Amino acid sequence: MRNDPAPAEQLIFTATCDFAGHVRGKAFPAADSEYRTLAGVGYTGSNIMMSAFGPIFSTPFGTVGDIAIVPDMSTRVAIPAANGPLDLALGDIRNLDGTAWSCCPRDFLRRGLTALDAEFGWRLYAAFEQEFVYTGVADLPASSYAFDMYRRSGDFGGRVLGSLRAAGVIPDSFLPEYGPRQFELTVKPSVGLRAADDAVIVREVLRACAASDGARAILAPILEPDGIGNGTHIHFSLLDRFDRPVMYDPAEPLGISAAAAPFLAGVLAHLPALTALTAPSVASFFRLRPNKWAPTYANLGERDRGAALRLCPIFAGDGNDEARKFNAEYRVADAAASPYLQLGAIVHAGLDGLRRGLPLPAHPQGRDADFAAAGIPPLPHDLASALDLLEATPAARAWCGSEFLAAYLEFKRAEIAALDGIDDRDICRRYAEVY
Repeated sequence: MRNDPAPAEQLIFTATCDFAGHVRGKAFPAADSEYRTLAGVGYTGSNIMMSAFGPIFSTPFGTVGDIAIVPDMSTRVAIPAANGPLDLALGDIRNLDGTAWSCCPRDFLRRGLTALDAEFGWRLYAAFEQEFVYTGVADLPASSYAFDMYRRSGDFGGRVLGSLRAAGVIPDSFLPEYGPRQFELTVKPSVGLRAADDAVIVREVLRACAASDGARAILAPILEPDGIGNGTHIHFSLLDRFDRPVMYDPAEPLGISAAAAPFLAGVLAHLPALTALTAPSVASFFRLRPNKWAPTYANLGERDRGAALRLCPIFAGDGNDEARKFNAEYRVADAAASPYLQLGAIVHAGLDGLRRGLPLPAHPQGRDADFAAAGIPPLPHDLASALDLLEATPAARAWCGSEFLAAYLEFKRAEIAALDGIDDRDICRRYAEVY
């Protein structure tokens, strides 16, 4: 009698990108897809409190209660792996009656997008740029932006971009960056939830392709306290229901339309507090320091890579597509955060500006701009201060909901406590091990 090995069962891993920015969930047989898209896979509230480093340091949910991750099969993609691709489907965390769970990161973004459409008839058009360190190349002098480092990375970039295109994420560019062994990957923008889904997929494809080389793609905010940071830069603009851009008007100051100016004003007004959601690790604030080509004030800058919110250029070759190319770049972000929380924070803050008709204040421009004299607030200097600002923002309770906000604050404060007494260099090492 033959004893041939049984064929491998095809599985689909359905997951959320959680408070820690990690992709966590469960796998189920692909044959059960129809059932799982209704019932999901079992989860529990305390799972959202799993720290960046693994353990649950603190949880308001305890051991009681059941929820489910329900896969959105439109996000199903193949992630490269040593023995063949692995199926990943991102999903929503729901209560057992099918309603959204209060602490679901994806629903946090969805609620903001739904309100933006319902109240103003607008959609968000966005893309994430991801910087990372690829350990598969040696750190050699004069490698910044160099063809030499690109050459030494072999086919890594090509495999990443090919895997993304196969997953329905349209690549834009791949380049060696400024820091040691640092690269950047950009993709084309998508509308709404898909932009954040794409960002999650990009991170997992980067890690998978690096792992196939016996290497790592390290997405941690910064690897050394005085080193070069890995930012996640979020480009966004606004479209109406007919897919027409609404953020650009060349006759207005800085090219920002009068209709969309309050959206940007809302983002700027809340930006110091948003940092707690978009750059939410202890190490994130080692990057947000002077002379690191990273923001230190909640300022709006025209073509200024040191600005918190940068208005990007329109190149001559863009032809008649100027309005669609015009976008703002949110630069106070890194991969310690869930893309759903990052994009959701931008949308909710922008909505607050639209609802209140906030004017867009004049921001000084140029290398010698004095932001303090202009009344532009500085960004918080550490995570604890950012969390305090978020907690003190009345609008944030409405965006998040009381249970979400309380859980998130508890989660992040427990992360700070877990690193108490550890020197900055070791803190960077701890984050580099898990991102």
